Parts: sequence; C-alpha cells; structure tokens
Amino acid sequence: MIDKINDSDTFKALQSQIELELLDTLLVPEDATYPWNPADDESEAYFSELEQQFATQDWLDAELNTKSPAFYGKLDSLWSEVSINSNYKCQPHQSVVDNLQVALNSAFAHSVPPSWLNAIAQKAAGVFASQESMSDQLVQCVKSVLPAWGVDDLFVLTRPFAHSMRSSESLERNSIMNKVKNRDWITLSEVEQAKVSVAIAYYAFKQLNNSQSED
Repeated sequence: MIDKINDSDTFKALQSQIELELLDTLLVPEDATYPWNPADDESEAYFSELEQQFATQDWLDAELNTKSPAFYGKLDSLWSEVSINSNYKCQPHQSVVDNLQVALNSAFAHSVPPSWLNAIAQKAAGVFASQESMSDQLVQCVKSVLPAWGVDDLFVLTRPFAHSMRSSESLERNSIMNKVKNRDWITLSEVEQAKVSVAIAYYAFKQLNNSQSED
C-alpha cells in the first residue's frame, strides 16, 4: 500500500514538472513579437515588412512559373545532344557500314548469301575501333552469323588471320574463296562456313584499314 502511495506521489510530481516546463516554454518570448495592437507605431513597419516578404515570394513564384518551361526545355535539348553524341561514338557511322556491305557483296555475293555478308559488315564496322585484339574482333564477326559456335573453337580458326593482320602479311581473297568455288552455300558444312566467315571478316577489316589510311 505504501508503495502505491509513493508511486502516485512520484507520478503527480512528474506531471507537475512537465506542466511547468511546458508553461515555461510558452512564456519564452519569440524573436519577432506579433503586434497585437494595430495602432502601435511598430505595427505599420511590421505589416509593411510582412507584405514585402509576400510580394517577393509572389514574384519568385511568378518568375519560376514563367522561366521553368524554358529552363527544362533547355535541359531536354542538352540531354538530347548528349544522347546523340554518345550514340554516335558507340555506333559506327551508317555510311561506313553501307560502304563495307557494298564491298563485301561485290567480292563474295556469288558464293555467300547477302544477309550473311551484311551481318559480318555490320559487326566488323561496330568493333573496328575497339581496343580488343584482332582475334576477338574476328570471333565477334563470325559469332554474329554462327552464334552456336564456341568462342574457343572460333579462336582456333581466327589465329592465322589475326597473325596475318598483325604482321602485315596478305591472305589473298581468291585463295580463300577457291575452297568453296562453284559450291552452293547450303551444301557447305558448318566448319566450312565458319572458315569462310572468318576469311570474309578478315577481308572486311582490311577494307576498313584501307579506308582509314585514305582518310
């Protein structure tokens, strides 16, 4: 019973302390005192300053509403330019692809389907400026037309062509294509198609190198 009385007294004391602190907080004067009497001399200055603040805020809101469309329009324009420039750097110029496709079709269309040649040209133009090794670039070109082939197997086929490109030796186009001369493309085995595709990719990179030298 005594414990309950003590607990009750403690609670009342705590409640009184909280009430006193709240009252003390309410009675602390603020930095800016509201002029309750409009007839006071200080009231006019107070309300004048307040009106100025509202007028400034209204002006800022109006300026924001007026200028924001132009601002965001400029941001959109700049972002579009960045996107276009990024795409231009990442993707080959279409004229390069077109010229290479014409060159490959002129050289190999009698033996190889145009869609095959165009795919190799597209990939070769896309990876030509990369920092990858010649073997990697050749493999990517062949993978674009023979996706089921393993990379390691293709590296074996590309090795002599990559060496030729690095050493400035020349593998003649005729010697490559003589292997499939007068044969229908669909009658070639996948290994033969892969070998021819590597040779065509090699020829494509030679064309790109020559074009770059002329520029």
